[in-house]
Amino acid sequence: MVKIKKKIFKAVGFLLILFMVAPLFSGCAEKASNKYSVNLEIWGVFDDNNDFSNIIGEYRKINPLINKITYRKFSVDEYEKALIDALASGNGPDIFMVNNAWMPRYENKVAPAPEVLINEQSFRNNFVDVVANDFIGKNGEIYGVPLSVDSLALYYNKDLLNAAGITSPPKTWSELLADSRKITEIDDLGNIVRSGIAMGTAYNINRSTDIIDLLMLQQGAQLPTRNKPIFNPDFTIGQSVLNFYTQFARLSSPAYTWNSRMHYSLDAFYEGKVAMMLNYSWHYNTIKNKNAKLNFAVAPIPQSNSSKPVDYANYWAFAVNKNKILPQKSRNIAPITNKVRIGEAWEFLKFMTFKNNGRFVITNFKSGKTKEVPTDMDPASVYLEKTKKPAARRDLIDKQRTDPVLGPFAYGNLISKTWYKKDSEAIERIFAEVINAINKGDLTAEQGFR
Repeated sequence: MVKIKKKIFKAVGFLLILFMVAPLFSGCAEKASNKYSVNLEIWGVFDDNNDFSNIIGEYRKINPLINKITYRKFSVDEYEKALIDALASGNGPDIFMVNNAWMPRYENKVAPAPEVLINEQSFRNNFVDVVANDFIGKNGEIYGVPLSVDSLALYYNKDLLNAAGITSPPKTWSELLADSRKITEIDDLGNIVRSGIAMGTAYNINRSTDIIDLLMLQQGAQLPTRNKPIFNPDFTIGQSVLNFYTQFARLSSPAYTWNSRMHYSLDAFYEGKVAMMLNYSWHYNTIKNKNAKLNFAVAPIPQSNSSKPVDYANYWAFAVNKNKILPQKSRNIAPITNKVRIGEAWEFLKFMTFKNNGRFVITNFKSGKTKEVPTDMDPASVYLEKTKKPAARRDLIDKQRTDPVLGPFAYGNLISKTWYKKDSEAIERIFAEVINAINKGDLTAEQGFR
């Protein structure tokens, strides 16, 4: 009996060993080779680490393949040079923020989203139209994705409008012209004591060239697109826009209300020296911080044709670095490829920006296997609540439409347009030089748009 029991124990032991070893030859080894750990570095401007901390914490909980995600903030002045140098050396961030106007010169530096993660239709369904125009390539590639979009709105000093008997902010440019004339005060020596609106010049108006873009788009100018990048301007519209814009700084014009000697537009507004200006949401807190007592509000941008409203957008999106020198094997973890890194970077961006309905799909970019996991966080909503920025996502714009501060910008995002600029900095510089030359009398509007 004892001998029989020993034989049974030996047989059971042998079977246990077989069960332990067999998986190594039937898939376990393959699974082990599919294990990896990714660190992601993000570079950006304006946002702080704590704007993303909750989002990153939640993502690390639901995606075990992510080891660490770090965010590095730069000042606007130093950012692009540091970014270009880092990308050129192969040591750039995995994810970086790019202004929508910069995208044409960054397309060869970024990796589009894998189609298994984000396709063109889902992108268009989630975001406002201007995002699709700026970040979808010729063949449907997705080059970048935003959390927020910003568009121009009309800032107005309620006290100055009230004093002039103006009961509501202007909705059209003709109304704006009339209101500006009512408010403008010029002394006997020709000095502007109080200005109706900050318009007409280039260098002392924040984002003056964006206002030119806005006016051209509202007039129906056919400007370059990604598919038709050649600049072939409509001279009649261009000249009309330059004439309209510069009349506010032309001494002989009935619309005269501004000149190059005025304080910078933002300063003049919070000082109470100008009643209206056109600007983006990011300067709302700038004004509040400079003058907490200023009685001001924001309204939708005036229109040339109210039945076909148009606004202009200027915003930042996240893109993924195409090429990066990756670290070699360490701590018994196999090195990853750029394909895996790009996939993980885009998957995080999808989690952060898209609507998830309480479920999110995690992908192993080595094996191709996926797993659906629950999440009770809508990251884009968390981010916008923390930063108080206007939304890029359509469903979140719905929630902001009635907000007294964000509402005009949220509405503006729905009707915003931009145009394809191969070199946005050069174009802005040329537009500013033309405006300045017209102000000085060196050019006419007709000569300036030839």
